[in-house]
Amino acid sequence: MNRRRERKSQRLRLRPGFLSLICLITLLAPLFYPIVSFAAGIDLPALNLNLDDAKGPQQISGVLQIIFLLTVLSLAPAVLILMTSFTRFAIVLSFLRFALGTQQSPPNQVIIGLALFLTFFVMQPVWQRVNLEAITPYQQHKISGEEFVNKGLAPLKEFMFKHTNKSDLALFVSMSQKEKPQNAESLPISTVIPAFVISELKTAFQIGFMLYIPFIILDMVVASILLSMGMMMLPPVMISLPFKLMLFILVDGWNLLIGSLVKSFQ
Repeated sequence: MNRRRERKSQRLRLRPGFLSLICLITLLAPLFYPIVSFAAGIDLPALNLNLDDAKGPQQISGVLQIIFLLTVLSLAPAVLILMTSFTRFAIVLSFLRFALGTQQSPPNQVIIGLALFLTFFVMQPVWQRVNLEAITPYQQHKISGEEFVNKGLAPLKEFMFKHTNKSDLALFVSMSQKEKPQNAESLPISTVIPAFVISELKTAFQIGFMLYIPFIILDMVVASILLSMGMMMLPPVMISLPFKLMLFILVDGWNLLIGSLVKSFQ
């Protein structure tokens, strides 16, 4: 008898909760009705996956072209980054952060974003030439696909030639084990790109070395002062960091650095 009474009391206790839940659902139901009716009015496109056998060589070649296009699109961002001024900007800005000793400030997102916008600014004349000489004629069906690729790579190739060291270019020409071209324009793009990347890395490291010099001198001065005062347990970087920031602000470092980097491509 006691157990039956406990069960009845539990049922009576749960009834108000169920009643409140039912009331809440009935109140919120009109709010979801427009969403359901809106979704019911949308016609979703049908997706069909066919695994039938190929009916001819043309269908096989079309599938291979799609696979090749997807592969190129997945590698396109990395290829375009290596063929532009992005490498120099990103490395120099990273060197600046380490030279200042600010750890993660500015963060990687800011460095990459600034390097991308500077790349767009520097490469704007090249993109305009590519648009006028390759993209627009191809859209108007005036040139073929092969001519589109050749004319589109020509401005990029010319840009890379201007900023590639002759020694790096000669290195890859000798390693290609092919006949030496008569002029630089006849070099294949597969030889020009790695030579350009190595030249950009070399230039970026040289600029980074020049950035380190004033900050290293400041660190040495602070360390010698702390040693003379007997504060050997105090990290010199902690004391020199505010002076580094003050020096960088007083000389308008961002203006000088970004201006020098952009002018180095002009």
